[in-house]
Amino acid sequence: MDALQVGRASLTWLNGGVNHLDGGAMFGVVPKALWTRYYPANDQNQIELRTDPILIQLDGLNILIDSGIGNNKLTHKQKRNFGVTEESSIEASLSELNLSIDDIDIILMTHLHFDHACGLTKVSAKGYESVFKNATIYTSTIEWDEMRHPNIRSVNTYWEMNWKPIVEQVKTFNEEMEIVPGLKMIHTGGHSNGHAIIVFEDNEETFIHMADIMATTAHQNKLWAMAYDDYPVTSVHQKEKWMEYGYQKEAWYTFYHDAFRRAIKYNASGEEIEVVERRR
Repeated sequence: MDALQVGRASLTWLNGGVNHLDGGAMFGVVPKALWTRYYPANDQNQIELRTDPILIQLDGLNILIDSGIGNNKLTHKQKRNFGVTEESSIEASLSELNLSIDDIDIILMTHLHFDHACGLTKVSAKGYESVFKNATIYTSTIEWDEMRHPNIRSVNTYWEMNWKPIVEQVKTFNEEMEIVPGLKMIHTGGHSNGHAIIVFEDNEETFIHMADIMATTAHQNKLWAMAYDDYPVTSVHQKEKWMEYGYQKEAWYTFYHDAFRRAIKYNASGEEIEVVERRR
């Protein structure tokens, strides 16, 4: 599996599934002639997107960023519309690391859209049940509130089966929360009103997980926001802020969705200096 060491944190990408979405939607108002220079599209104008959680092993804890697309929860129509060609195999990925789903201590949910949250629950005799029964699940207060009370737009991505079984496991935060020393969740808004990023700093080493306000490495340009963003101007301003911050620290940027690259480190000028390519 693909891995990266940042300070005292070990990062490993698990297999959370893959879908294919319209490239125009993923790059918003950016012309296709521009974005296809950085990310390929198929003959249906779809781009491949992973939904791969990142396992952070830090201070004796097993921490996940997001949960994958899940298993046996999408209808045939949903799989077709979302271009899902592979569902999650998180348990198999963990097994390769001599871990199980019961070993996950913490899950950091950047937001709760179906492609990030379906892996939190599974089909059971009762309907649905939690997958990671021993984990504390963190998300922003705004995101948790909207998950349970979606509006006319968000009802299509915030699903009851993804939240009801985990109610007792969820802890929320407002603006910022330190999970363990150096590892923070920070509310940004933008992609969703409650969207959050993950920032880890250990002396001179840093990684920033921008989640869906920088969904792929091709979204580095601060003006390239998705049509899926509920608040695209907020996405632009937050990306500008956190790219400048990370550039000055020569931080790693990690990705959940990118089908080709797992992480990139940029210098102070925003130029790539190191890359972790996706191998599997």
